[in-house]
Amino acid sequence: MPDSNDRPKDTKDTDVRPRTVGGKVLNLYKQLGETPSERLERLRAQKPEYAREVLSYAGRLDPMAEGVMITLVGSANKMREAYLDMSKEYVLDILFGFATDTYDVLGRIMENGDTASGLTKKAIEQGLNEFRGHVSQEYPPYSSKAVEGKSLFEWARAGAISSLVLPKKTVTIYDISLEGIYKIKEPALLAYIEAGIEKVHGDFRQEEILIGWKRALRSNGEREFPCATVKISCSSGTYARSIAHGLGQDLGIPALALHILRTKVGEYEASKSLK
Repeated sequence: MPDSNDRPKDTKDTDVRPRTVGGKVLNLYKQLGETPSERLERLRAQKPEYAREVLSYAGRLDPMAEGVMITLVGSANKMREAYLDMSKEYVLDILFGFATDTYDVLGRIMENGDTASGLTKKAIEQGLNEFRGHVSQEYPPYSSKAVEGKSLFEWARAGAISSLVLPKKTVTIYDISLEGIYKIKEPALLAYIEAGIEKVHGDFRQEEILIGWKRALRSNGEREFPCATVKISCSSGTYARSIAHGLGQDLGIPALALHILRTKVGEYEASKSLK
């Protein structure tokens, strides 16, 4: 964990918009369930003038995350690295009581546990404080990071992730704060997870994952699960779902990312994104 003296006090120097010669930079909103590629295809349908343009996104978002997705058009792609380096802001909802192999709800349940003991506002705040500053963050097993020529999610899907030492990256958490604590009832939680997963296309093990959640949760169940809403300001490359997973490990309670909203990339805000 980082030393408290490592906490950055200066403003981020990656927030200045790079200068592009020709081309365009678009502030798109990626919806829950979409992949970045699907959002680009939706842009081509929304704006036919981009149908034949070279498009790329600067900073991917997982299917179960939504929010700002910076998109580069034409010659703006030459500045992709500068846009990739921009700082990010997130609103992260953390569910306590379950942990999955993806660190979010689109994963196989690996652990569930009692949330009644040890989970207090003070404990969560103290746990979050450990993430401030410069942090060595392990890449999630289900991520696009390449190791020995294959992405980690390929290793994980092949059941061979245990043969690897997961790589780490130093990221910076400029600020992290607990915005609130709430409880979600069992039927509402199951309905939310089902609705979210049903929006996902492609092969993300949806059928298997849904079966697992339907075994773990009952549509007429009476349990309630604690959740926390957390605001994060961080450097590029930070995995919000890893913060949720790591907080649970630190507290001794299984946890995952229930919802991830990217509210800002550099100076680009979700409130001004093209939906």
